Amino acid sequence: MANQAIATKTSAGLDKSGEARGKRAVMIIAFKDFRDEEYFIPRQVLEMNDIRVTTCSVEKGKAVGTYGGEVEVDIKLEELAINDYDIIIFVGGAGAASYLDDKRCWAIARAALTNNKILAAICIAPAILAKAGVLKGKQATIWSSPMDKSAIKILKGEGAIYQDQDVVQDNNIITANGPQSARKFGEAIANVSNY
Repeated sequence: MANQAIATKTSAGLDKSGEARGKRAVMIIAFKDFRDEEYFIPRQVLEMNDIRVTTCSVEKGKAVGTYGGEVEVDIKLEELAINDYDIIIFVGGAGAASYLDDKRCWAIARAALTNNKILAAICIAPAILAKAGVLKGKQATIWSSPMDKSAIKILKGEGAIYQDQDVVQDNNIITANGPQSARKFGEAIANVSNY
């Protein structure tokens, strides 16, 4: 009898042949000062939904969050191949400001949209999407405070339709306004990935 591999799912997210099942997401974080909750909480939600997560940044090594959370970076920005992933996520935090005018991030956002991927951003990171030109005519939200509305101005200035909500979904683009929305953000991504 011929040796046949029969795929049997396991709780670890792998079939018997060792192949991954489910969707794949890449989370793009600042190497220093990403917002811990905006990375760790959505990642947990995604993994609970059998979505494999890869972490991407400007360099490899241990990236450190605003509150000291550490994560090993799997790939560098220039190594990111859009077609290897179903979901592209930009994580916020003070360090994400360094990506606002990064043409590599703009190219990633544009390629995600062109290739019909789920594109998501939280906190200040929706400004990256806006500056990449992918939010024109789209509903989106972003972090702001009573003392600082500059991020809202970026969205509106780039043609986005600002919504004062925790999480906003416009087709396959999902945006969230900050750490208090991290769980809802992760759940929205997981839900849309099931379609």
